Amino acid sequence: MTVDTPKLHTTKCSQNPTPHSNFVKIVEVGPRDGLQNEKIIVPTKTKLALIEKLSQTGLSVIEAGAFVSPKWVPQMADTPQILQYLDKHPVDAVKSEGIMYPYLVPNLQGLQRALELGTTNLKEVAIFASASEGFSQKNINCSIDESLERFLPVLELCHDRGIRVRGYISMIFSCPYDGPTPSTRVAEVTKKLLDMGCYEVSLGDTNGTGTPPLTSVLLSTLLNKPYSIPVSRLACHFHDTYNSALVNVMTALYLGVRVFDSSVAGLGGCPYSKGATGNVSTEDLVYFLHGMGVGTGVDLERVSRVGDWISKELGRANGSKVGPALLTRVRAEQEKMEKEKEAKL
Repeated sequence: MTVDTPKLHTTKCSQNPTPHSNFVKIVEVGPRDGLQNEKIIVPTKTKLALIEKLSQTGLSVIEAGAFVSPKWVPQMADTPQILQYLDKHPVDAVKSEGIMYPYLVPNLQGLQRALELGTTNLKEVAIFASASEGFSQKNINCSIDESLERFLPVLELCHDRGIRVRGYISMIFSCPYDGPTPSTRVAEVTKKLLDMGCYEVSLGDTNGTGTPPLTSVLLSTLLNKPYSIPVSRLACHFHDTYNSALVNVMTALYLGVRVFDSSVAGLGGCPYSKGATGNVSTEDLVYFLHGMGVGTGVDLERVSRVGDWISKELGRANGSKVGPALLTRVRAEQEKMEKEKEAKL
C-alpha cells in the first residue's frame, strides 16, 4: 500500500532547487549525525544496511560517515570500511539516480585518510564550524578563526581533486556556554565558508532552541545587506528538542530555503549540549512538505519502514511521530484486505 507519495522527482543532487521551486532537497544525516551519539557501538553491517535501505527511498543525499578520530568518536571508527564497501558494492539506486554519499572531515588529516583509500566514491565531504566561541572550544578545542584556518588546506585539496565541500555551522541560535548567538556572527562565519569554497552552508540549530521569529531574523540577516548571501547557497538543519523544528522549516521555506537536513526516526543529539534531542525526523519532514504541496522525491512509506527497522535494531523508541502512525494505518488496511479476501473464499 502506498500512502500519499508524490511521483519521484529526478532532480540531481548536484543541482539545488531554486528559491521559488516547488521541490525541496532533503539531506539525510541519520547514518552519521544520527548514529554518532549512540552509546552502544552500532555494527558496521547494520550501518551499511541502513544506508542501503535509505538508498531505496528516493533520497538523493545520504551522509554516510565521518573521518574523525576514533578516540573521540568511536561510533565512526568504521567509516573507511563503509566508504570502501559503497565503492565496491553500489546499490541499484546509486546507478540510476546518482545518490551522493558525503563524509564529514574535521581537518586535513581526516581528508587524507579518506583519499588514501583510493576509492572513486568520495565525491563530497563536509566541514564544520561553530558560530559560538564557547562551543568551538568545547567541541574541537580551538577558536572559530582557528577552525576556519584548519579548513583552508582541506578546501584547496578538494578543489584540486574535484571534490565538493559542504559547510556546517553549529549553534546558530544559542549556545549552552555563551548564551544567545548574534545573527551577525552566523552571517560572518557563513560568508567566510562560502568565500573559502563551500558550495553550500547548512545552518545548524544544534540544541534545538530555534523559533520562527529567530529563524526569520537569522535568515533575513544573511539574505540582506551587508551580507547578501544567496538563499540558494543555504540549507537548514533543525533539531526538534522543543518540538519546533517543523514550524522553523515552514519559516525557512517561505523565505526561500529549499534544502533541509533530517534524520530517519529522528536519530541524533549533541554530546556537548545537555538535553538536546535528535534531528527533525525525515518521516515527519517528508509528510509535512508533501502536505504543503512541496515535492521531495522521497517515498514516505518506504522511509517510514526504514525508521521502524532502525529503531528496533537500536532498541530505542522511534523519534518520528508520522512513521509509526502511518505504518499502523498501513497494517490496518492490509489486515482489512486480508479479511475481505478470506470472507470471499
